[in-house]
Amino acid sequence: MYFMPIKIAIVDDNQSITDSLLLNLAFFEEIEVVFTSLNGEDLLEKLIENDLPQLLLMDIEMPQMDGIKATFEVNKLYGADIKVIMLTAFDQDEKVFDAIKAGATGYLLKDESPAVIVKAIHEAMDGGSPMSPSIATKILQMLRSNFAPKIDPIVEIKSQTDFNLTKREIEILDHISKGAAYKQIADLLFVSDKTIKKHIENIYTKLQIKSKYEAMTLAMKYNW
Repeated sequence: MYFMPIKIAIVDDNQSITDSLLLNLAFFEEIEVVFTSLNGEDLLEKLIENDLPQLLLMDIEMPQMDGIKATFEVNKLYGADIKVIMLTAFDQDEKVFDAIKAGATGYLLKDESPAVIVKAIHEAMDGGSPMSPSIATKILQMLRSNFAPKIDPIVEIKSQTDFNLTKREIEILDHISKGAAYKQIADLLFVSDKTIKKHIENIYTKLQIKSKYEAMTLAMKYNW
């Protein structure tokens, strides 16, 4: 069966890390690395000169233009046409949120296995927001600390049913708000990935959101 590989680019100033990624990703025929870049400025130039990748594996700490600024610029120029997964050695609190606010689709640690990185690429292309477990846990902790003391008792606290969510959608939203990946949810509920994806599309439509991060934020806001 013929299929079109997912075109990606690697953006990292550490050549040894880039070489390692190139070597490991070469074993996955569904992934095609169209180019590599050393920093954000170099990336923006290469996006003009080369075929556009569908997804970027983006480092954060880089000279000239870091990954967060580069992600913001890519999101501004290309929008949903290019997804960005941050691939970094550190799960620094402020960097995680800054990357997400800049438009990053996912956030992985560099010590993840090649198979996990490829799985995350597929999840991002399917509309998901892949994160390393430690990152998802950190975001939940940060959201709890940010929202818990700020909830105004006068503000109406909405429940999931106020958004006309079904029992199954509420169950899935609960798993999303805890940072579970789509495949994990499918396995837990004994349904297909395709079924979960459809449910999540319905949830996002009803809640008027577009990402797992927004779902987690909403869950924290209303204490679901």
